[in-house]
Amino acid sequence: MVIEPFEMITLKNVVVGFLVSFVGSIPLGYLNIIGYEIYTKKGLNNTIQYLIGVVIIEAIVIYATVVFAALLTRKKQWMKWIEVFTIFFLLLLASTFFINNDNSGTDVKSVYTNYLPLVTGIILSSLNFIQIPFWTGWNLYLINNKYITIEKFYKYFYLTGTLFGTFFGMLSLILGLYYFSNASAMINPKTISKAIPIVFFGLAVFQIFKFYRKYYSK
Repeated sequence: MVIEPFEMITLKNVVVGFLVSFVGSIPLGYLNIIGYEIYTKKGLNNTIQYLIGVVIIEAIVIYATVVFAALLTRKKQWMKWIEVFTIFFLLLLASTFFINNDNSGTDVKSVYTNYLPLVTGIILSSLNFIQIPFWTGWNLYLINNKYITIEKFYKYFYLTGTLFGTFFGMLSLILGLYYFSNASAMINPKTISKAIPIVFFGLAVFQIFKFYRKYYSK
């Protein structure tokens, strides 16, 4: 059994957390739409405050779902059902993004005018209930496939990576919307958003293949 050094585990947790969160923050949901509105009306500083508010709530959600996932992994008899759940979750997530990419949250764009940007981020992120199954499913997937280590304090490095991923993912999309939406018809955030379900569907197919090999190929 090869034991990974502290530096390697830490780096892997940070990088995996960052990548998953960065990609997950790209779909054009209402949080990104509000961020774009704040940027165009109030500038970068207010946008950063708004994103900090979003990240504060996401930190609580991710930590809670990591702890929940860790408890599940200790129940060996549940692992097969966890893997089945992960497959259905990825398929459901792909379907949800495919159906709702173009029409999510359009009725809440005016909320940013009623509160300070930080408070707006906290309120709207608290109402973003999709992040609970999103992070529960992803954490189960990453833990089961040993992409991350959550024992002891390693979970905090994973958490740090996810929060930076969300912050810079949303900021990148907001700035991209502002600077490139009118530059070319091919540079369209909706096109990027439509690619996300394909990623989730591909992951689901990969999980089905692994599940079959693990339990039925023999």
